[in-house]
Amino acid sequence: MQEHKLLIMRHAKSDWSSERNSDFDRSLAKRGIKTAILMGKWLKENQHVPDRVICSPALRAKQTCQLILKELAISEQDVFWIKDIYDASLNDLLSTISQHSNNTGTLLIIGHNPGLDQLVCHLSKQTPLVNASGKLLTTAALAILGYNSEPISTEPHQAHLQNLIRPRELFGEELF
Repeated sequence: MQEHKLLIMRHAKSDWSSERNSDFDRSLAKRGIKTAILMGKWLKENQHVPDRVICSPALRAKQTCQLILKELAISEQDVFWIKDIYDASLNDLLSTISQHSNNTGTLLIIGHNPGLDQLVCHLSKQTPLVNASGKLLTTAALAILGYNSEPISTEPHQAHLQNLIRPRELFGEELF
C-alpha cells in the first residue's frame, strides 16, 4: 500500500542586495543556493522523491525548485508553475493542492510565507513547533505531512507531521 505525503517547502534565502528588482524577481542569495542544494540532497538520501512538483514562478522559488530538481534528477518540464502560489492565501494553497493531488503519492509544493506556515498549521494534526526565533518555516525549510494510505487531503488536521526540517538545525551553524 502506497503512503501518501505532502512536502511543503519554503523557498531558500533570497538576495536583498539589489533594490532594483521587484519582490517577484528577487533571486537567491549565495547561502540560498547552497541550502537548496543541500535540501535536495537530503530529500534524495531520505527517499522523499515527489511524483509531482508545483511551484511559485517567483524567481527565488523557481531557482530553489531548479536546484532541488537537479539533485532529484527530475526534469523541469515536469513542474507545474502556478502563479497563484505567489502571495497565496491559505484558501489559494488548499485549492491548488486539491487540483494537483489526485493520483499522486508524494506532492511537493515550493512557495512562500506566510501562506505556507498557515498551510502546515491547517493540515497537521499536531501543533508544529517553532524555532528559537519563533519561526515555523524558515527559508528552505521543509514540512513532511503523511496521510498513510489515505489520499492527500486539504481537510483540517488530517495529516501527521512526520518531519519539520530547518536547514540551520539540520546542517549546523557552519552553513550560515
